Amino acid sequence: MTIRVRQVAAACALGAALTACGAPSVPRASRPAPSAPSAAVSRPPTLAPGPAGLTPVFKNGPRVGGKTVALTFDADMTADEGPRAAKGEHFDNPQLISTLRTLKVPATVFMTGRWADEYPAEARAIGRDPQFEIANHSYSHYAFTGDCYGLPTVAPDRMKADVERAYTAFKKAGVPNAMPYFRFPGGCYDRQALKTLSAVGVTAVQWDVVSGDAFATDSDAVAQQVLDGVRPGSVVVMHCTRSAAPATERAVRMVVPELRKKGYRFVKVSELIGATGRHR
Repeated sequence: MTIRVRQVAAACALGAALTACGAPSVPRASRPAPSAPSAAVSRPPTLAPGPAGLTPVFKNGPRVGGKTVALTFDADMTADEGPRAAKGEHFDNPQLISTLRTLKVPATVFMTGRWADEYPAEARAIGRDPQFEIANHSYSHYAFTGDCYGLPTVAPDRMKADVERAYTAFKKAGVPNAMPYFRFPGGCYDRQALKTLSAVGVTAVQWDVVSGDAFATDSDAVAQQVLDGVRPGSVVVMHCTRSAAPATERAVRMVVPELRKKGYRFVKVSELIGATGRHR
């Protein structure tokens, strides 16, 4: 995932086609709710629609009630990057997923549908691991606004279909319960995009801490930027891509013990959203 939020002050120099994460076609999906729900499984927490019914936007959890932090990882692959993958470029990062498992760090992976199509076994392994949750990062990783890091754009009348197509790709890969959360490619959105996606029923998830790991090679600098930015309830945006974010796995190994020393507990985005609802 590349990153950008027009409303967020912290700018991050991300590239136009940032890419993604892992561990060892498509008709439309009806809804982003967990597939095959049962009486024993409740729907994940979401935020109420915003003014005029716009898609709600979540940036961080409560600043009170305990030191929690959510690490999120964008598993990016744009719709036109298949030839690069065929030539051997790695848009996944199994070592990062393995490190998170070893460190017992829950995490939310914002995955593109194109990535799930390319790495179905890895998508399935992540999606079936209770330590992780998979959320939607669009199918194509094309921008939902203009002027977003040079990304191609999705036409307004195709935005809803692009999000739904990603959920279908997850289901096809064997992901049982993709979350009703959506991260805009590049973090770029406007009122029109929020209005268009209101029919999908997702909560848009942004962040309040930019790790700076996109295309970074200095793991120490990435780790320090995260440590300097985290506050209770923070959402940290990182990437899970060997080719586009090679420093991330080592940075995580530095960040996790330091935050634990400071009393932080790692949670998934769903827990922060649920806590936000309770603190309103």
